[in-house]
Amino acid sequence: MKFFIDTANLSEIREAQDLGVLDGVTTNPSLMAKEGIKGKDSVFSHYKAICDIVDGDVSAEVIATDFQGIVREGEELVEIDNKIVVKVPMIKDGVKAIKYFTQRGIKTNCTLIFSAGQAILAAKAGATYVSPFIGRIDDIGGDGMELIEQLVLIFENYGFDTEILAASIRHVPHLLQCAEIGADVVTCPLNVIMGLLKHPLTDLGLEKFLADAKKM
Repeated sequence: MKFFIDTANLSEIREAQDLGVLDGVTTNPSLMAKEGIKGKDSVFSHYKAICDIVDGDVSAEVIATDFQGIVREGEELVEIDNKIVVKVPMIKDGVKAIKYFTQRGIKTNCTLIFSAGQAILAAKAGATYVSPFIGRIDDIGGDGMELIEQLVLIFENYGFDTEILAASIRHVPHLLQCAEIGADVVTCPLNVIMGLLKHPLTDLGLEKFLADAKKM
């Protein structure tokens, strides 16, 4: 399973990269705004800075919601770096744009997926990744993991090359459940990745080992 970090914070990206387990980065306009990144030139420069840190794919989201606008923005984004994946919303013109990009060898990440039907459309259009938002589904009383299970089964049934990128992951149990089910990728905040390190018995064991070492 691939680990992506869901942030635009360069320090957090560096920390995850230094850990040696990072496979990529996902961003969105909200995450950019959180870092105070404003204006096209600043946004593009920030994407380049992210690409310079990581070795894998970096999802950069378009703002446009019409076909021509999505295509125009996507083509500009991929000029930043060959690691850029164009992040496209799950809308009619978004699906059309994914097909356009696929035919031209441009990687895409279809975002805001909340149903198996939406994911099938994106996969049929050739999306590199589909991003089901499991946390947001849970927020409205649904079951985000049930959607991941559906997608794993459907994609295996038909041999889709599209990877299932589980997004809106809120905590370590979310991540572990995605791993059990078979999601190809998880994208989550740094604290969730670092949370995998933690176990009270590890802390107690290390404390004892260090205490005993002082007696040697």
